[in-house]
Amino acid sequence: MLISYNQSYEKIAMGLLSYIEDFKSVERLREAMDNYIQSEDRTLYLWKDGETENIVGIVGVEHSDVVVLVRHIAINPSFRQEGVVYQILDKLQTRFPDLAINGTLETVPLITKWAQKNNQLDNTVCE
Repeated sequence: MLISYNQSYEKIAMGLLSYIEDFKSVERLREAMDNYIQSEDRTLYLWKDGETENIVGIVGVEHSDVVVLVRHIAINPSFRQEGVVYQILDKLQTRFPDLAINGTLETVPLITKWAQKNNQLDNTVCE
């Protein structure tokens, strides 16, 4: 389940973001958190696992009238290889149905794999 960030999730959010190489320093991590909190066009979402009810992922997006730019995405290592990234991106698409989901240099490989997976499913359904 995709849930919006609020102050009560600060430590969890910072912990998940710290898995991203750019945020190994506390200063850079704090700066990124502040950017998401203070900016009207940036949002952090947390991913709650349906089975465990634990928060296991985070995604930071920047949104405009035409696009949702996935700036950061991190998953708890214990939940990687379980398709959590695809689930997060599916929910983002549901939340922003009229907007394109794009990525940065760091996140575009994940977005591309997700889009290809969805395209394969669409082709399978059409056949």
